[in-house]
Amino acid sequence: MQNKRTIFTRKSNVARRIQHAPQLSGRERGFSLLEILVAFAILALSIGVLLNIFSRGLRTAIISEEYQQALAIAESQMARAGVEIPLAEGSASGDVDGKYTWSIVGSPYVLPTDQTNTQPLQMTAFTVQVKVAWQDGVDEKQVVLNSVRLAKVPL
Repeated sequence: MQNKRTIFTRKSNVARRIQHAPQLSGRERGFSLLEILVAFAILALSIGVLLNIFSRGLRTAIISEEYQQALAIAESQMARAGVEIPLAEGSASGDVDGKYTWSIVGSPYVLPTDQTNTQPLQMTAFTVQVKVAWQDGVDEKQVVLNSVRLAKVPL
């Protein structure tokens, strides 16, 4: 009988502990399901905005790199004009890496009528235009450089 009483006493101690547990107010009980859903919705929107910002930044960096590459090609072709490519009326073209196409157009430079020199010159001025173009999806992008170069007049 004493054995039964010990078991009974243990059960009553557990029951007393449950009854005497501190009562939590409504705010201290935890988050409701609605609060958790709202928090997840705000988190999802924030992550979506951040991903959009990063993807736009990446796209801008790619476009900038393409323009820098096209400008380097245009400057290189402009440096060739008069050195490797003789200055003359006409054009030359080619491509680089199958992505960028370049063209050089040379034409005699015409002095404005009020600045015409009556003395014969040993140099002739040429207008040189270098154009580098490439496809970006459906759009065609291009870089154009213009310069005036001097060439010796053939004797």
